[in-house]
Amino acid sequence: MIQDSAQTRLVVFDWDGTLVDTTAAISGAMQRAAADLGLEVPDDRLASHVIGLGMDDALRLAVPGLQAHQRPDFFERYRQHYFARAAKLVTFPGAAELLSDLRQANVMLAVATGKSRVGLERALEQLGWRGLFEATRCADEGEPKPHPWMLEDLFDELAVHPREAVMIGDTSHDLRMAEAAGCRAVAVSYGAHPKEHLLAHQPFALVDEVAGLRAVLEELVAGNAGRKHCLEHPRDA
Repeated sequence: MIQDSAQTRLVVFDWDGTLVDTTAAISGAMQRAAADLGLEVPDDRLASHVIGLGMDDALRLAVPGLQAHQRPDFFERYRQHYFARAAKLVTFPGAAELLSDLRQANVMLAVATGKSRVGLERALEQLGWRGLFEATRCADEGEPKPHPWMLEDLFDELAVHPREAVMIGDTSHDLRMAEAAGCRAVAVSYGAHPKEHLLAHQPFALVDEVAGLRAVLEELVAGNAGRKHCLEHPRDA
C-alpha cells in the first residue's frame, strides 16, 4: 500500500500511452485517414511522436499536406479507424490498482491529456474511472502540450504548489510541459516515445512498466525523494 505524505499531494497522469494502451490505435488511425484522402502517410515514428499534442499541432507535423477543406473528412475517417481498433479500451497492467491505491493513500489524482473533452469523457465512462480524478484537463479546452497551461490550471484549482505535484507521461511533450510548469516528471517507456527522447529531458525517473512507476511513486508519496533516481536503475542510485 502506498503511504500518505504531504511530500507529493497530486499525481497528474497523461492518458494515451500512460494509463491506456492506445498508441497503436491512434497512430494507425492517423495513417489510415491520410491514406484514405490520398495524402502522404506518416511513418510509424512520426505518427507516434505527435501523440499527446493538440490536434492542430499534430496534423501540421504529421500530415502537412492536409488542406483546410479536407479536415472534416479527415476527422471523420480518423474516428472511424480509431474506434474500429479501440472499441474496447485496454489499460496497462497494474494501472487500475495503482490509481485505487493512490486514492486510498489520500493522494489527489488528475489527468492532463491531448484528448478532446468528448473523447476523455467517453473513455472515463467506459472504464468506470469517472470518480477517480479530482480534476481533468484536455487539449481542446486551452493551450495544448507542451504549454504548461493544463498543469498550471490544475494547480490553481486544487491549491497545490508545483513542488507538491508530479506529472506522469510517455512523451517528451509531457516532460516539457512539466518542466515549464515547475514540477517533477516521471517518464514511462512503454508508450509513444522511445527512451532516448524521454531521457533527453532529464525526468526525475524513467520506468519500463507500471510496477516500476508504483515503486517511484511510493517514494515520492512517502517523502523519500531527497535524491534523484538513477533513471535506468533506481535501485543502484
